[in-house]
Amino acid sequence: MAVRIVLQTGNTLLRQKSQAVKNFSTPELEKLFNDLHDTLYAEDGAGLAAPQIGVLQRAVVIDADGNYYEMANPVIISTKGEQTGAEGCLSVKGKQGTVTRPMKVKVEYRDRNGRKHTLTAEGFTARAVCHELDHLEGILYTDIAKEVHDLTPEKTE
Repeated sequence: MAVRIVLQTGNTLLRQKSQAVKNFSTPELEKLFNDLHDTLYAEDGAGLAAPQIGVLQRAVVIDADGNYYEMANPVIISTKGEQTGAEGCLSVKGKQGTVTRPMKVKVEYRDRNGRKHTLTAEGFTARAVCHELDHLEGILYTDIAKEVHDLTPEKTE
C-alpha cells in the first residue's frame, strides 16, 4: 500500500479512456485499490479514479455520506432528477466549479474479487459516482461546469 502522486490538469493521461478490469482477485488489482484508498485519505478527498494516479483501468474508490465503495468496471444504468452544486477535484487543485449532475443514480460494478454489486446513490454520493466515472472517460468536471472559480486568494503587493 502506498500514497501515490495525484496527476494534475494538463497531464495527458487524465484525458484518455480507461480499459476494463479483466482480472480480479489479483495482487495487482489489490495493490491498485489499496493505493487508491491510501491516496484518497492522504489527500482528504471524497473519490479517486485510477487514471488520477496514472493507471488507465476502470477502477474508482468513493467515500461519501459515511460509506466507502471500491468499484471496478462501474456503469451507470439509470439516473433520476437533477442537482446543481459546487464540485472540486484532486486533479484540479485550487479550483471549484458549479456542475449539474443527476440527483439519483443506479450503478452496477464489480468489487476487487469480481463479485457484482448494484448501488443506488442519491445526493452527494450520486454526484461523487458521476464525477469519478467521468474520469474513466477522460472527462474532468471543468469540461461540464457552468463556471469555475479560483479558490486561491489573490496576492496583493
